[in-house]
Amino acid sequence: MVKKKILRSLNQVRGEYREEEELASQAGITADELREEIQDLIGDGFVIESSNEGYRLVKIPNRLLPYQIQEDLHTSYIGHDIRYFSEVDSTNEVAKKLAEEGASQGTIVIAEVQRRGKGRLGKRWLSPEGGVWMTIILRPDIALVKAPLLTLVTGVAVAETLQSRCGLDVGIKWPNDILIGEKKVCGILTEVSENKGALDYVVLGIGIDLNVDVEDFPRDLKEGATSLKNELDQEIYGVEVVQRFLENFEAIYEEFEKGQFPAILAQWRRLSKTIGRQVEVHKKGHMVVGEAVGINRDGALILEEEDGTLIKVISGECVHRPL
Repeated sequence: MVKKKILRSLNQVRGEYREEEELASQAGITADELREEIQDLIGDGFVIESSNEGYRLVKIPNRLLPYQIQEDLHTSYIGHDIRYFSEVDSTNEVAKKLAEEGASQGTIVIAEVQRRGKGRLGKRWLSPEGGVWMTIILRPDIALVKAPLLTLVTGVAVAETLQSRCGLDVGIKWPNDILIGEKKVCGILTEVSENKGALDYVVLGIGIDLNVDVEDFPRDLKEGATSLKNELDQEIYGVEVVQRFLENFEAIYEEFEKGQFPAILAQWRRLSKTIGRQVEVHKKGHMVVGEAVGINRDGALILEEEDGTLIKVISGECVHRPL
């Protein structure tokens, strides 16, 4: 891609000017085409100064532009096709349409803003500018009943990425939330399409509160939420976080496809903030209470009730009771 070549050349001498003729030659375009591409980059938020000496890159925008993500992305197929939007209703809904049209495994839909972001159980997911709102299209060769396990696979990839990138107390709350301490920083929404009883495709929605100011959230959504910016007291470069996540996810996903889910589950258990806690699980108008003592190979939460009875919870909204 031409823009990637231009940015690579400018980055090699960051802060210094690069002659127009040299820059155009390295990008394989004419000087007139170069000027058009430079204007496009400026329109995307890059600060590029020009003079008689040529062009120099002054500032990179903190946006999730496809050519920025792909510039230093080391994956075999995840993220090789990125569909970028400044604003959508829901990246999952866009991804489902693309999947129906034949989009390949690893295709990503990413947006700066979601107008109608979705959480589990039909809940609203606020998705303002400053977050990572993306969906990955997958076509795994697995039984339909195994598809929900991809939520756990994704949780491990997100938690490990944020933990290594930020050095924070990152963990997983069953079934699909990523926490920093006791506050939610990321949610995962897995949706499955079947065809005649067989798995057709999966869309994996990931929403990370990266540089979002949660103080601006409505009161009902602000409680129990946080962002990486709030936790680290500085703005985080989103492209790098997305790149590292996609690389981690592809590696773990390939392990999953090879039948190595027990090893992934062991890592999920190590990252779990739910196991060992007193929890409430709300489902279909009733609630079960107990200590979360484990999670089985089907992804079900095992609760021990006060009388010692063990129960298996397949789905529901899990609430951690105060420590």
